[in-house]
Amino acid sequence: MSPPQNNVPENQDGNDPFLDPVLLRGLTASRFSRREAVRRAGIGLGALSAGSLLAACGVGGSTSTTSTPSEVAAFWEKQKKTGSFTFANWPLYIDTDPNNKNVHPSLEIFTKQTGIQVSYKEVIQDYDPFFAKIQPDLAAGRNPGYDLANENEKYVHKMIEAGWLIPLDHSKLPTFEKYAADKYKHQPVDPGNKYVVPYQSGFIGIGYDPNLTGREITSFDDLLDPQFKGKVGMYGDALELGNFTLVGIGIKPEGSTVSDWEKAAGVLQKQKDDGIVRQYYTQDYIQALSHGDVSLAMAYSGDIFQANLSGSNLRFVIPDEGGIVWTDNNFILAHSEHALDVITYMDFTFKPEIAAMMAEGIDYISPVPSAKPIVQEDLAKATGSEKKNLQEILSGGLVFPSAETYSRTYERRILSDAEEKKWNSIFEPIYQS
Repeated sequence: MSPPQNNVPENQDGNDPFLDPVLLRGLTASRFSRREAVRRAGIGLGALSAGSLLAACGVGGSTSTTSTPSEVAAFWEKQKKTGSFTFANWPLYIDTDPNNKNVHPSLEIFTKQTGIQVSYKEVIQDYDPFFAKIQPDLAAGRNPGYDLANENEKYVHKMIEAGWLIPLDHSKLPTFEKYAADKYKHQPVDPGNKYVVPYQSGFIGIGYDPNLTGREITSFDDLLDPQFKGKVGMYGDALELGNFTLVGIGIKPEGSTVSDWEKAAGVLQKQKDDGIVRQYYTQDYIQALSHGDVSLAMAYSGDIFQANLSGSNLRFVIPDEGGIVWTDNNFILAHSEHALDVITYMDFTFKPEIAAMMAEGIDYISPVPSAKPIVQEDLAKATGSEKKNLQEILSGGLVFPSAETYSRTYERRILSDAEEKKWNSIFEPIYQS
């Protein structure tokens, strides 16, 4: 691994004339998975020959899921501070100095406090391609060149099953234990945070332009209303489309059955046949919504937030029936030689003052509720555009949601390989045909 550069992002010149700022910021939202990375590679997880994670790290055990607490403890006892690690992240998914886009204050503080240099790489543009990029090395028993990365629940599940993530030592995560919201300590994908800790979260609900809808949007049924024929946007992604629709028709995704999936698909097919859907979008839905091509659409909370900071007048709502909450989780990739440095950073991000700094720069859900009073203190001192941004963060309930808001959202279903194949066969034909 090449020596880390001191917090200098990769490929971030800011001069690409083809990237709309709202769209680029939207890259930090939960990504679409239009094609499965394992299908691109021509194999399923069942065919992988990845060895034991702990064995790869020099600790005995046949599979990562059967490693004993003593084996995990023995691994961490051997870890030494190296003074560096490489962090793979999305563009614009961290706090940035307003006067220098290549400087990230939280990373600067971390280095100053710990002496650990961070080689920060903005190399994740979509979940699928990044997974496909790191999969060959991990399957062959090699580190792909990144120590720390984050992915959504779907790929966290795949990597845990394949033994590609290093189990965490919670004695080295005291700040996480103290300040992380309870919700993020009980994620279905990794109960008890054995392998991951949350980075940022967001909601999937409905975005709309009240000037075009002529009324408040409150229900999933609004997406099915003939009044909006040809003016509704839906996601062209089986995972998001299926989970959101299940919630919309009163079915919890986690306990759903194949017959439930078929019922949801029937609702979507009728919506399509009735001509209500203008288009099944990828990330470009936010442009269609901002430009008035559609009046309402399935939407990520963070995209609506950012569009409004850029001059739009959109609203975001979690429907009465409920919405989806997603989480990007940080993890340590197998075969890392910098595990102690990485877990030190992972814990550092849960300090309220650091979480506040990141919340102000990212504008998605912070997993640290105690950061909110610090943002309020910053608001009292802010002026101009900074003041407007902080007011939006504190007033919209999308960065520091209430318990009531969380109670109206559901996690995506975690699918096995066989279930995923069936799921895709049901939902993909709706938007692919």
